Amino acid sequence: MGKMIKLDEIDRQILDMLISNTRIAFTDIAKKLLISAGTVHVRVKKMEDAGIIRGSSLTLDYKKLGYSFIAYIGIFLEKTHQTKYVLEKLELVPFVTVAHITTGKFNIFCKVRAKNTDHAKEIIFAIDDIEGVSRTETMISLEESINDKRRLMHKIFNEL
Repeated sequence: MGKMIKLDEIDRQILDMLISNTRIAFTDIAKKLLISAGTVHVRVKKMEDAGIIRGSSLTLDYKKLGYSFIAYIGIFLEKTHQTKYVLEKLELVPFVTVAHITTGKFNIFCKVRAKNTDHAKEIIFAIDDIEGVSRTETMISLEESINDKRRLMHKIFNEL
Protein backbone atom coordinates (compact mmCIF):
# COMPACT_ATOMS: atom_id res chain seq x y z
CA MET A 1 0.00 0.00 0.00
CA GLY A 2 1.41 3.37 -1.07
CA LYS A 3 1.71 6.44 1.08
CA MET A 4 -1.35 8.60 1.49
CA ILE A 5 -1.28 11.71 -0.65
CA LYS A 6 -2.37 15.10 0.63
CA LEU A 7 -5.47 16.43 -1.12
CA ASP A 8 -6.73 19.98 -0.87
CA GLU A 9 -10.05 21.73 -1.42
CA ILE A 10 -9.47 22.03 -5.20
CA ASP A 11 -8.85 18.25 -5.40
CA ARG A 12 -12.06 17.65 -3.43
CA GLN A 13 -14.06 19.90 -5.75
CA ILE A 14 -12.61 18.17 -8.82
CA LEU A 15 -13.53 14.76 -7.36
CA ASP A 16 -17.01 16.00 -6.48
CA MET A 17 -17.64 17.09 -10.08
CA LEU A 18 -16.22 13.85 -11.49
CA ILE A 19 -18.37 11.76 -9.15
CA SER A 20 -21.46 13.70 -10.25
CA ASN A 21 -20.55 13.33 -13.94
CA THR A 22 -17.60 11.15 -14.98
CA ARG A 23 -17.87 12.55 -18.51
CA ILE A 24 -17.50 16.22 -17.56
CA ALA A 25 -14.79 17.96 -19.62
CA PHE A 26 -11.70 19.18 -17.79
CA THR A 27 -12.31 22.58 -19.42
CA ASP A 28 -15.75 22.73 -17.76
CA ILE A 29 -14.24 21.85 -14.37
CA ALA A 30 -11.55 24.50 -14.92
CA LYS A 31 -14.15 27.20 -15.73
CA LYS A 32 -16.20 26.39 -12.63
CA LEU A 33 -13.14 26.40 -10.33
CA LEU A 34 -11.41 29.35 -12.06
CA ILE A 35 -8.25 27.36 -12.73
CA SER A 36 -6.63 26.16 -15.97
CA ALA A 37 -7.62 22.93 -17.73
CA GLY A 38 -3.93 21.95 -17.47
CA THR A 39 -4.12 22.23 -13.69
CA VAL A 40 -7.22 20.01 -13.65
CA HIS A 41 -5.42 17.47 -15.85
CA VAL A 42 -2.31 17.45 -13.61
CA ARG A 43 -4.38 17.04 -10.44
CA VAL A 44 -6.54 14.25 -11.89
CA LYS A 45 -3.38 12.48 -13.12
CA LYS A 46 -1.85 12.83 -9.62
CA MET A 47 -4.98 11.25 -8.09
CA GLU A 48 -4.96 8.47 -10.72
CA ASP A 49 -1.27 7.73 -10.11
CA ALA A 50 -1.96 7.57 -6.36
CA GLY A 51 -4.82 5.11 -6.98
CA ILE A 52 -7.48 7.43 -5.54
CA ILE A 53 -9.22 7.57 -8.92
CA ARG A 54 -9.43 4.18 -10.63
CA GLY A 55 -10.96 4.35 -14.07
CA SER A 56 -14.37 5.87 -14.56
CA SER A 57 -17.72 4.19 -14.51
CA LEU A 58 -21.03 4.58 -16.19
CA THR A 59 -24.29 4.48 -14.26
CA LEU A 60 -27.08 2.63 -16.02
CA ASP A 61 -30.77 2.92 -15.29
CA TYR A 62 -31.51 -0.79 -15.00
CA LYS A 63 -35.27 -0.19 -14.70
CA LYS A 64 -35.32 1.44 -18.13
CA LEU A 65 -33.37 -1.55 -19.46
CA GLY A 66 -35.97 -3.97 -18.06
CA TYR A 67 -34.00 -5.15 -14.99
CA SER A 68 -35.98 -3.66 -12.12
CA PHE A 69 -35.86 -6.71 -9.82
CA ILE A 70 -33.06 -6.68 -7.22
CA ALA A 71 -32.35 -9.49 -4.80
CA TYR A 72 -29.61 -10.08 -2.26
CA ILE A 73 -28.55 -13.70 -1.92
CA GLY A 74 -26.71 -15.14 1.04
CA ILE A 75 -24.80 -18.26 0.03
CA PHE A 76 -23.91 -21.07 2.42
CA LEU A 77 -21.01 -23.26 1.30
CA GLU A 78 -20.49 -26.93 2.09
CA LYS A 79 -16.81 -26.17 2.86
CA THR A 80 -15.07 -22.79 3.08
CA HIS A 81 -12.19 -23.97 0.88
CA GLN A 82 -14.72 -23.95 -2.01
CA THR A 83 -15.06 -20.16 -1.81
CA LYS A 84 -12.70 -19.35 -4.72
CA TYR A 85 -14.32 -21.97 -6.96
CA VAL A 86 -17.85 -20.75 -6.19
CA LEU A 87 -16.83 -17.12 -6.81
CA GLU A 88 -15.37 -18.13 -10.20
CA LYS A 89 -18.71 -19.77 -11.08
CA LEU A 90 -20.67 -16.72 -9.85
CA GLU A 91 -18.59 -14.54 -12.18
CA LEU A 92 -20.03 -16.55 -15.07
CA VAL A 93 -23.56 -15.46 -14.09
CA PRO A 94 -23.88 -11.92 -15.56
CA PHE A 95 -26.87 -11.11 -13.36
CA VAL A 96 -24.70 -11.35 -10.22
CA THR A 97 -23.47 -7.74 -10.09
CA VAL A 98 -21.71 -7.77 -6.69
CA ALA A 99 -20.32 -10.56 -4.51
CA HIS A 100 -18.60 -10.37 -1.13
CA ILE A 101 -16.88 -13.01 0.96
CA THR A 102 -18.39 -12.40 4.38
CA THR A 103 -18.18 -13.40 8.01
CA GLY A 104 -21.24 -14.28 10.03
CA LYS A 105 -24.26 -16.11 8.70
CA PHE A 106 -23.24 -16.42 5.03
CA ASN A 107 -19.98 -17.39 3.33
CA ILE A 108 -20.76 -15.24 0.29
CA PHE A 109 -23.28 -12.42 -0.07
CA CYS A 110 -24.24 -11.17 -3.53
CA LYS A 111 -26.50 -8.75 -5.35
CA VAL A 112 -28.52 -9.95 -8.32
CA ARG A 113 -30.41 -7.99 -10.96
CA ALA A 114 -33.24 -9.69 -12.84
CA LYS A 115 -36.12 -8.85 -15.16
CA ASN A 116 -38.83 -10.19 -12.84
CA THR A 117 -39.53 -12.85 -10.21
CA ASP A 118 -39.47 -15.71 -12.73
CA HIS A 119 -36.10 -14.58 -14.02
CA ALA A 120 -34.81 -14.18 -10.44
CA LYS A 121 -35.96 -17.72 -9.65
CA GLU A 122 -33.91 -19.05 -12.60
CA ILE A 123 -30.84 -17.17 -11.37
CA ILE A 124 -31.28 -18.39 -7.79
CA PHE A 125 -31.69 -21.99 -8.98
CA ALA A 126 -28.54 -21.62 -11.10
CA ILE A 127 -26.63 -20.38 -8.04
CA ASP A 128 -28.04 -23.25 -5.96
CA ASP A 129 -26.75 -25.68 -8.61
CA ILE A 130 -23.12 -24.50 -8.30
CA GLU A 131 -20.99 -27.28 -6.86
CA GLY A 132 -20.09 -26.42 -3.26
CA VAL A 133 -23.21 -24.35 -2.54
CA SER A 134 -25.20 -26.06 0.19
CA ARG A 135 -28.08 -23.56 0.16
CA THR A 136 -29.02 -19.94 -0.36
CA GLU A 137 -31.17 -17.40 1.40
CA THR A 138 -32.74 -14.63 -0.67
CA MET A 139 -33.89 -11.16 0.30
CA ILE A 140 -35.86 -9.12 -2.23
CA SER A 141 -35.16 -5.40 -2.47
CA LEU A 142 -38.39 -3.44 -2.40
CA GLU A 143 -36.65 -0.15 -3.17
CA GLU A 144 -33.11 1.21 -3.34
CA SER A 145 -33.40 4.12 -0.96
CA ILE A 146 -29.79 5.33 -0.61
CA ASN A 147 -27.03 5.06 -3.19
CA ASP A 148 -24.80 8.11 -2.82
CA LYS A 149 -21.01 8.02 -3.08
CA ARG A 150 -20.65 11.78 -2.59
CA ARG A 151 -21.80 11.83 1.06
CA LEU A 152 -19.03 9.42 2.08
CA MET A 153 -16.45 11.27 0.00
CA HIS A 154 -17.36 14.55 1.71
CA LYS A 155 -17.15 12.93 5.15
CA ILE A 156 -13.70 11.50 4.36
CA PHE A 157 -12.43 14.89 3.11
CA ASN A 158 -13.82 16.68 6.17
CA GLU A 159 -11.81 14.32 8.38
CA LEU A 160 -8.52 14.94 6.53
